Amino acid sequence: MSNAPQIAEVAALVGDPARANMLIALLGGRALTATELSNAAGVSPQTTSGHLGKLSAARLVVLMKQGRHRYYRLAGPQVAQMLESIMSVALDGPQRYQPKTRVDEQMRHARTCYDHFAGQLGVGVADAMIARDFVVLGVEAGEVTTAGMEFLARLGVDLSGAQAKRRVFCRPCLDWTERRPHIGGTVGAAFAQRCFDLKWIERIRDSRAITITPSGRRGLMEALSLSI
Repeated sequence: MSNAPQIAEVAALVGDPARANMLIALLGGRALTATELSNAAGVSPQTTSGHLGKLSAARLVVLMKQGRHRYYRLAGPQVAQMLESIMSVALDGPQRYQPKTRVDEQMRHARTCYDHFAGQLGVGVADAMIARDFVVLGVEAGEVTTAGMEFLARLGVDLSGAQAKRRVFCRPCLDWTERRPHIGGTVGAAFAQRCFDLKWIERIRDSRAITITPSGRRGLMEALSLSI
């Protein structure tokens, strides 16, 4: 059987500028309200509702209810991986003049890729862990070495039950701004969460960009000799 019809359906959904902006807004890993997604897409609330209905039906986003509040988030890491891949391919296309903004620079420096680190921070962490033989990254998959598991344990990264999850444990994720891999999968997500818990990293409001705190700079230098 051909999967062409399903591919075409998903491509059409992602190809709409308003829906693409909504999906990109959700790449930060946080659940957002319809109002927030309406602002990100630059369309009316009524139009946003229609777009979200289509994205939900295609299982690209899921609705979460908390009391009277309703939030939307990406259906899973595979959707985030698809979006990042499309963005990488798009950068290889015809060059278009787009003046750089402060937000662009913040995004390139450090951002979240769904639930793990990307940008110069993400690539820097990957390079440091590879140099210390903590991880080995192949073309499609990655592996955490015994030394790497010990390092993560010392840092307090929680990987309990990670192997049993229906998700790739460790994988390379091509960074669309740096054109090199950062660490994705359960390991990348757990490392990022630990950095947030330690207050090494803070989110920038209404953005996927994140900032490294003074304690984070010290911590990353002590843990990985990473200066960024």
